[in-house]
Amino acid sequence: MVEVFKTTVDNHVQAFRLLEAIHRAFPGCSANFDLDDCDRILRVVSHSSQVNTCAVIHLTLSQGCFAEVLNDELQPAEVNPSLQKT
Repeated sequence: MVEVFKTTVDNHVQAFRLLEAIHRAFPGCSANFDLDDCDRILRVVSHSSQVNTCAVIHLTLSQGCFAEVLNDELQPAEVNPSLQKT
């Protein structure tokens, strides 16, 4: 299971500390950041069960950052390009 979060993490030191905390708190998970994305994406992958999104958000808050689940919503044109207006 993969969960994607929008965060306020804005530097590599902060990201590294948060990743260490996530890996300690959730040993069955792996996580990574994409700080080049405008939403400063945090991806958490659980290899054995669902990702506990509330716990990840709480942990992020305890590290002085904000995170929220980024919904995977596709626009109609992304689902079916023929729906795209010209």
